[in-house]
Amino acid sequence: MNDPGQRPLRADALRNAERLVLAARQAFAEDGPEVSLEEIARRAGVGVATLYRRFPSKDDLVRAVLLWRYEERVAPVLETALVDPDPWRGVVSSLEAAMGLACEEQCTFLAAKSMHNLADGIQDHYFANFTKIVARAQAAGAVRADLTPEDLPPIAYMLLGALRIVRAPDWDWRRYLGLLLDGLRPEGATPLPELRG
Repeated sequence: MNDPGQRPLRADALRNAERLVLAARQAFAEDGPEVSLEEIARRAGVGVATLYRRFPSKDDLVRAVLLWRYEERVAPVLETALVDPDPWRGVVSSLEAAMGLACEEQCTFLAAKSMHNLADGIQDHYFANFTKIVARAQAAGAVRADLTPEDLPPIAYMLLGALRIVRAPDWDWRRYLGLLLDGLRPEGATPLPELRG
């Protein structure tokens, strides 16, 4: 719960921060994104002043939840994918992990008042690793050669954008991930337009 570059928290402050992040995630999931910070503090068993000392805004708390979930859910998958003997499996698992997290944390994302800088650092870390994972798959001939690092964020955001517009209870993002993955394969790929510099 300590951000890089910050002074380490005292043990009691660290426990409070952890309780607040856990309570926030649960509150967003159970009560929706509009749940108040006062309710989150109550669930965590701390005072509102303690919450505001550690997380001055709701967006700060949302970011802490997302960082924690990313480190728990996505970062280990990327580490494995970077050395997976099957580079294609690494590509698939990396996208599945990102989509799974986004799906699980929809209410957390919606709780943010501003998406600007919300995932600051997370995106950079994800795409730096995902670019290497895709390059390994390209070198193995498992991903089309004309895909560039600049293509990767828009590809991921195509999938993530669907989460915001589709609200059907039986919707399964894996169906659309399957379609997208077919487009990454070299077999039957049609040439892409040149990138404009």
